[in-house]
Amino acid sequence: MNLVIGSGDTTALLSGNGTQGFAKLIQKFVANNKPYYNSFASPINALRSGAILESAYSLTLDDDYFSQYKVSSKEYDCLTSSIDFAKINKSKIVDFDELKTIFFTDFIDIIKPISYLSNDEQIKVLKKKFKSNYNQVQFQLLCSGLDSANLVFMSVESYDDDDNHKRILNDNDFVKFRIERDNNVIDKIIYKAKYFQDIKNFINK
Repeated sequence: MNLVIGSGDTTALLSGNGTQGFAKLIQKFVANNKPYYNSFASPINALRSGAILESAYSLTLDDDYFSQYKVSSKEYDCLTSSIDFAKINKSKIVDFDELKTIFFTDFIDIIKPISYLSNDEQIKVLKKKFKSNYNQVQFQLLCSGLDSANLVFMSVESYDDDDNHKRILNDNDFVKFRIERDNNVIDKIIYKAKYFQDIKNFINK
């Protein structure tokens, strides 16, 4: 069985118990086969472009960053995350960047103005306008045991695969927001995770 909830499932996990999203999460959790997603072959332009542009973003990072680094919660091992870019020091994760792509016009109209706010104001806006992304980072902070990390928004200028494969980023193409550990959100994740952990423990007896 799968018996794993990934950080991409955060919205479904935190949804109401009677919702369709939560019901589908339960089905996914106990499914015999783990789901496999190939974003590079996705017919959805945003997903495919995002996957391609991750390679371009990796070139802006130091050599101690590793892509798709897996971490699991020590207390609730049903919770696991594939960190987009994890900074590793002495075999331990010490920081990470969670990358989100957003089309150029929205990047200029929404993300850039947020970047000029104070950190407290940034968090208020991100929790309102990008709640699912914010909560996903909290899920990842829980799994990694870290106190903070970066939520990064990168502009997408084209959905042409060839253009994106050739793209070279500069500092104006992305914005990093520092996200601190939010125990209110993490407590909600833990509360919902207990149900799934009990199922996993029962099955693995």
